[in-house]
Amino acid sequence: MAGLRPDHPTLRVGNQDREQVVEHVKTAYAEGRLDRIEFEDRLERAMTARVHGDLIPIMNELYGGHPAPQVFYPPVDGRSAFMRQGGMAGRGETGGERLGAALAHLLPLAGLPVLGPLVLMFTAGKNSPYVRAHSVEALNFQLTLIAVTVLLVATIVGAVLTPLLWIGGVVLSVVGGVAGASDGDFRYPFTVRLVK
Repeated sequence: MAGLRPDHPTLRVGNQDREQVVEHVKTAYAEGRLDRIEFEDRLERAMTARVHGDLIPIMNELYGGHPAPQVFYPPVDGRSAFMRQGGMAGRGETGGERLGAALAHLLPLAGLPVLGPLVLMFTAGKNSPYVRAHSVEALNFQLTLIAVTVLLVATIVGAVLTPLLWIGGVVLSVVGGVAGASDGDFRYPFTVRLVK
C-alpha cells in the first residue's frame, strides 16, 4: 500500500512516504472520488503525518483493502512537499493545465470578468485541481472587484478610486496569469472568497 508499513504503525514516516500518499489523494480528487473538503482534509492529514499509522487510514479510505496502484514519485529536492506541489492548487502537470490556469486570470481582461473563469472552472477545472484552484481564485477576485465598484460608484470618492481600482485589477490579473502559466500558486489580496 504505497510503501506504507501497516505491520509497523508507530514507525516514523519520511518525506517520500508523505508525498506518495499526497499523490494518491490528488489523483482521487482529480478523478472526482473526493470533494474539495475531503481533499483538503486528507491532504492536511497526509502532510502532517508523523508515523505510518497516520497514513494508513487515508489509503484505506481511498482504496479499501485493495492495493494502491503504482505511481512514479519524483525524488525529494529539499523543499517541503506542500510547496513542491504548489500549495492547495497542486501542480500544472501539462502545458494545457498551465494555459488554462493563466487564461482564468487573463480572460477577464478580454471583457469576460466572470464568465471566463466560470467556464474554465466548470470545464477544465473538472479534470485539473490546478486549473480549478486558479479559476476559483480569479472568479472570486472579479466578483469582489465588481461588488466594490458598484458600492464606490454611489459615492463622490468612488469617481477617483474606481479607475485606480480597475488599474490595480488589471495588474493583479496579469500577475495571476504569469503565476498560473509558470506552475505557481497565486492569491489575490483583499478578496472575498465566496466560491470554494
